[in-house]
Amino acid sequence: MAGVTSQTILVVGGGIAGVTAALEAAETGYDVVLLEKEPTLGGRVSRFNRYFPKLCHPTCGLEINYQRIKKNPRLQVMTMAEVAGISGERGNYTVTVKTTPRYVNAKCTACGDCAKATDMEVANSFNYGLDKVKAAHLPHEHAYPMRYVVAPEAVASGEGEKIKAACKYGAVDLDEKEATFDLNVGAIIWATGWRPYDPQKLTSYAYDLSPDIVTNVEMERLAAHDGPTHGKIVRPSNGEPAKKVALIQCAGSRDLNHLPYCSRICCLGSLKHAAYVREQYADATVDIYYIDIRAHDKLEAFYNRLRRDPQVNFVKSKPAHIIVGEDGRPVLCGERTIDREIYKEPYDLVVLATGMEPSVVGGFAPTVGAVVDDYGFVLPEIGDGEGIFSAGVAGGPFDVSMSAQSATAAALKAIQAVRADGA
Repeated sequence: MAGVTSQTILVVGGGIAGVTAALEAAETGYDVVLLEKEPTLGGRVSRFNRYFPKLCHPTCGLEINYQRIKKNPRLQVMTMAEVAGISGERGNYTVTVKTTPRYVNAKCTACGDCAKATDMEVANSFNYGLDKVKAAHLPHEHAYPMRYVVAPEAVASGEGEKIKAACKYGAVDLDEKEATFDLNVGAIIWATGWRPYDPQKLTSYAYDLSPDIVTNVEMERLAAHDGPTHGKIVRPSNGEPAKKVALIQCAGSRDLNHLPYCSRICCLGSLKHAAYVREQYADATVDIYYIDIRAHDKLEAFYNRLRRDPQVNFVKSKPAHIIVGEDGRPVLCGERTIDREIYKEPYDLVVLATGMEPSVVGGFAPTVGAVVDDYGFVLPEIGDGEGIFSAGVAGGPFDVSMSAQSATAAALKAIQAVRADGA
């Protein structure tokens, strides 16, 4: 090893783990660059309706961190940016960064005039494509940075000129191009998070055949006040209240044909979804189909709370398949594990608790200073040359609190890696 030539720490991924790691390192006195490929920070957590077990809004944890970012001159945030290559060693990495055009610069005041100037709409990625948004839009109401983005479709079609003309601050730049540049850093924290497992791979669960079959992350947006239904949990097919709901656990997890591991958060996420439904509809019933319920440590109290609700039923069974009934409702078919009873049960809404797949699957992963295991999780190499550290779900299935804890640990390791005295 040639020694430390840079004490800058790079954090890749601006979700809760990346933001936490970046702040911990910067507030210790080190220069930090935080990269996020999306237009805003917050990652998957920003798309939650609420956290468990207290069921408070995600801004409860994110907003204070955004304030810390604004106050720290040592932390540089770059959105619409991702890693395209890494070379070197601990203390002297060269990282190639690719940037994607936002078409809106730092002059943006988030006034919204650009959105008013166009009728063009595109799929709303923040809501997982469940609705549409203007081609010039603020990604969501708590976005950081609070800056609009122009969809590339608008630029390609010529609609961008109308959007640009409406901006009195000169913030719309249609000439932005994809670009690359190199960073020299001493250590890297890999906090690229996760993506929901593709429900279309679960062919027996008929996700493509009915809009009333959704995933757990889509359910979060249906329940959110800024979601596609403004917080009303309804059947996407017709807008009617969803008063009979099925939650299917381990949809793709603990399955050798899909994700062979437990994703840790799915059971508690479904318990939270049951609470959402029961809060909205006093006469609703929720059936939770499970292999077994995994509510770790103190979160078992949250499980026991739902267990006491007589209108929340726990059905020990993994449904075999789903069909669409003559009335359009999804119908679960299978066998109860305990009493061996065969069921064929219709529902207003079916929620698939799909698992957590590492974001590096199918994308870029570090090939020096770290290894990727059989499932796609990033693990640091063992030994004196260690200079890349994973944080949050990039390293394994974690919930929010565990992600924050792992991020703090990763920040400490990165600081140790770039210390000039090598201590």
